[in-house]
Amino acid sequence: MEVDTFTEDTALDAAVELQRVLAARTHRRKVLGQEIIVPGQLGAALNLPRIVSRLQSRQVRLRTQGLEDFQQLWITLSLPTREKVLRAVGWYKPQELSWEDKRSNRHPELDKGA
Repeated sequence: MEVDTFTEDTALDAAVELQRVLAARTHRRKVLGQEIIVPGQLGAALNLPRIVSRLQSRQVRLRTQGLEDFQQLWITLSLPTREKVLRAVGWYKPQELSWEDKRSNRHPELDKGA
């Protein structure tokens, strides 16, 4: 997905999912001689909470700044991380769709109540 195709709404969805993806990464750390598993802190280091907060803001200026920040962050992510986020958000790869396929670029919403 190209950076230019993100809107404020899609960037918010992707940023929230990126937080989940990065938090799911764990590493081992020794504390007082015992090895413990610690959740990933990369999302906080990349200022994702601030970006999400800006994207959720009521002020247009802050939402625009959040979108720009997310676009700058997105291009620095590895391809597997990007694919994992896009898959979790539900985006298709337009290159893989048939030319006659009339679906949008999103998977249909699943009924979560059923």
